[in-house]
Amino acid sequence: MNTDKLSVRLAAVAKYVPEGARMADIGSDHAYLPCFLAKNTSIPFAIAGEVVEGPFKSAKNNVMSEGLTEVISVRLGNGLEVIRPEEVDCITIAGMGGALIASILENGKDKLSTVKRLVLQPNISANSIRKWFLENNWQLIAEEILEEDGKIYEVLVAEQGNPLKSYSSNLDLGLLMGPFLLQNQNEAFWKKWEAEKNNWLKIYKQLENAAQTQETIEKKEELLNKIKMVEEVFAR
Repeated sequence: MNTDKLSVRLAAVAKYVPEGARMADIGSDHAYLPCFLAKNTSIPFAIAGEVVEGPFKSAKNNVMSEGLTEVISVRLGNGLEVIRPEEVDCITIAGMGGALIASILENGKDKLSTVKRLVLQPNISANSIRKWFLENNWQLIAEEILEEDGKIYEVLVAEQGNPLKSYSSNLDLGLLMGPFLLQNQNEAFWKKWEAEKNNWLKIYKQLENAAQTQETIEKKEELLNKIKMVEEVFAR
């Protein structure tokens, strides 16, 4: 992967960044995504944000070597701290856990009032992001699930709006598995949820042998509910 050819997961993120958007890539690592977009689309401005010194320097070097310092501003800081209010209208965050992405959005909510689109690629716990959307009036407008190098990734795209509009009657199922992914199930979708179901069954068996405290009983009920939802989807 480099600034000319992105990985499959980052290419999926890139295609949801609107033409002409002023964007910020949080946790940009080598700044591959903003460099690629600056070279191949019409984005006029990008921020590559990094909280770790090493990747920050790497991003700076890549932007300089590509001659993109007039377009891409590389900044060191935590989460959305690198963005000034009203500076961007699209934010991408890729390659982190869903709970961490949700916390970054929560902690930087004051920077989101003029942001039109969020493009997020969690490595795990995409449901944490869907729940955050639901609680903060962001409407999920697209999702993808894909496999690369034996790992499965999801891409979630949202815009400000009615968060319930994307969901059918079963909100819990949609939050867990993704309303758009449920409509367009592919091989990666089936592979992910088969593995998740098997993992939940393993944990449930372990809890069966543990002391039956109230916490244990509640956890078992939660696991059974999720297993049931996945099995019902598989049975359709």
